[in-house]
This record gives sequence, C-alpha cells and structure tokens, in this order.
Amino acid sequence: MTDRTSGTRMITVGELARVEGEGALMIQLEGERVVDVQLRIFEPPRLFESMLRGRAAAEAPDITSRICGICPVAYQMSACHAIERALGVRCDGALRELRRLLYCGEWIESHVLHMTMLHAPDFLGTPDVMTLSEKHPEQVHAALQMKKTGNAIVSALGGREIHPINVRLGGFYRAPRRDELSCLLPDLEAARDAAEGLLDWCATFEFPDLVRDAEYVALQHPDEYPMNEGRIASTCGLDIDALDWEKHFIEEQVPHSTALHAKIIERGPYICGPQARFALNAERLSPRAQQAAARVGLTPQTAQNPFRSILVRGVEVIYAFDEAIRIIESYQPPPVSAIEAKPQAGRGAAATEAPRGLLYHRYDLDAAANIREAKIVPPTSQNQCSIEDDLRAIAPALAALPHAAARARAEHAIRNYDPCISCATHFLKLTIERT
Repeated sequence: MTDRTSGTRMITVGELARVEGEGALMIQLEGERVVDVQLRIFEPPRLFESMLRGRAAAEAPDITSRICGICPVAYQMSACHAIERALGVRCDGALRELRRLLYCGEWIESHVLHMTMLHAPDFLGTPDVMTLSEKHPEQVHAALQMKKTGNAIVSALGGREIHPINVRLGGFYRAPRRDELSCLLPDLEAARDAAEGLLDWCATFEFPDLVRDAEYVALQHPDEYPMNEGRIASTCGLDIDALDWEKHFIEEQVPHSTALHAKIIERGPYICGPQARFALNAERLSPRAQQAAARVGLTPQTAQNPFRSILVRGVEVIYAFDEAIRIIESYQPPPVSAIEAKPQAGRGAAATEAPRGLLYHRYDLDAAANIREAKIVPPTSQNQCSIEDDLRAIAPALAALPHAAARARAEHAIRNYDPCISCATHFLKLTIERT
C-alpha cells in the first residue's frame, strides 16, 4: 500500500505461513537507505523459568520439554546435563550413547520437516507443502518417510514421539533392549539414502546472495560433531565452559519485542545453529556427510550465506543417520537405566545443540535439590539480532521489488533460521515504510 501524500509505502504480511505463532516485522526506508528494522515480538512471556522455581530438580526435564513440541529432546537434554552437573553426576558409556541417539532422532525429524515442508516452498515459489506435494510428490513422500524414522527413534527411547516421557536425570526410566533398536536399522539405512537425494534436490535451488561478516557460536568437541556436549566456541576465538556463559553473553530487552535479544558482551550479535556448527566442526562430520557437503559445494565459507542453511541441514541429516546407525549397531544395554544422585546444593549449567542452535540452561539448587533459580536461553532469542541484521542487509533489495516479491523474500530470510517460535516467540506481520 502506498500513501500518495507522504510517499510512504507499506508492505504488510498479516500472518506468516509455515512457522508457528504471531509477530510483526517493520522495515523503514528513505529511498534505498535503511532507517530502521524491527522484528516485533508481542506474545506474552511463558514464564517457564518462574514455573520451575521451588520444583524438584527431577521435574525439570519433563517440564522444560513442554516448551516446544518440535525440539523437546533438546530441552530435556540441556536440563539433564545442567542439573546433573550441579549434583555431581555424569552419564557415560551406553547411557551417553543413548542420549546421543535420541538427539539424532530429533535432528532428523526437525530438519526434514523444516527443509521440505517449511523452507523448500520459499525456493520453489509454492505457498505450502500441499502445493509442493503436487509438483514434487516423490520428494515430499521421501521426506515424510525420513521424518517417520526420526520419530521412531524418539519413540523407541522416549516412550512417545512428542514430549518424551522416558527421559530422567541420570539416564532413562527404562533402557531399551538391543532388539528394540536393531529393528530400526533397515528403515534408517533406506532413509539415509533418501537423505542424500533430498540434499541433492535442495542443491538445485537458486540461492539469493547474502554474506555477512557474522560471528558464529556453537558447541565444539574434540572427538565428535557436537550434540550433547562440548565447550562453547565461536569463529572469533571464544572458548568457554557453559558455566561461564553469563560472563560473556547478555540478554537485553528491546522496546519493540517481548522476547529478549542475546548478544556477546564484547562484540554484539552472533549466529547459532547449523551454519555455526558447520563452521566450527565440519571436519568432525562422518565421511559420508563430508562427501555430501563437498558434492553440493558446501564449505564453511559458502555456508555463511543464510539462504544456504537448508543445505547445511541436509548434511546434518545425513550425519544424524550415520550416527544413529553407528550407535545402534554397537549398542549393548547398560547395567542400569539411570545413575542415582544424592540431593545437594549447587549450580549447574549446560548447553546442547537443538536442531536450530545452541540451547543454554542454568540451575541453582538448594540442599534438597529443589530449584532456586533457572535460566533458559533458546536459540531463536540468540538469533533474533542476526535475523534483523539479515533483513537490514536485504532491505534495499526489498525496496526495489514489487509488493508480493518483497514480502516473500522477507519471510524467506526469517525462515532461513527455522525459528523455534514456541521456544522464544512468534511471527510475522511485515511493514515497510518509505519516505
């Protein structure tokens, strides 16, 4: 809409498709000069941190998993690791491998869902996955089968596909028998082949040019591509223990959003998620995943284009299948399903890699192991500043586009990050003001 009196042009998206939730985006331009970009988040706070105060530490994995129906495993794992650290408990051997397997299941189902049903329509000019399935039925069918295998892993270990109920501090309420996991192998092997095809298909998309000089933050582990464990590292030299997160990162309230914006205290905005993991850990991918990345021309440099994040997710899906198959093939049930911990006062912090990025939890416990204070920082709140920076970078290009094309490109730029809206906040109404 154009105001002929003032010359202001307004582009509005009443409701963003293919993400959950509500919010708004405002871009103000004077000619091609960007005056302001605001990703406006207006949902009320969900108060999970307050809800946890006074609760037994053992309740945290189940409570926090309800923050998100897409990545509940990430919340359970971050809660478990942080509280176990406060209680002096460490899960090794088969229990550690089972947790990693559970995370593989979540990465598979979440990445495939986003790549095919939420993100691919942006590249192919279709409004939704239903239309996409008419034009590309083989790819959509294969994606549904891949997602099903990821769900099967979560169900086998967690007791059900969404909000698992078998995860507890120290391990699991019940560890699976070997045959309960080995029966998944045929489907996993077939789905891994399909994942190669999905990546190759996505590599045929046309990717808008956007490369920013951003700092990438992810876990880094000396021996493996990180999911559950590692130090928090960055491409600008950050290398810290999770307990030191709050010495280096800050969350700020901004006037236009009810969601907090996370920044590195010394340097400002940063990016977490698949791009960051790949930038810091590409050499720790499985040989098959490394070969797949090379085949589609993906390097830590080319992966800096956020529009290519769909390719990084595709590589991570292949890795997750490789890792799941490796764990199941070598699995021997642990002697106990969980390691018991004695209540004690303490502080524990941990970060794990949710599909869409670093997820930080910190808990302070009293002597009875009740939660005195909790802090949870989801990946979407960490990426919000960088999402605004991306929009600021493409705003001049948006100004030159017709209404529908500008709206679509802005939505696409946000979906590059697979924002976990139920974790942080929701999207999107777009307004571009021109004077």
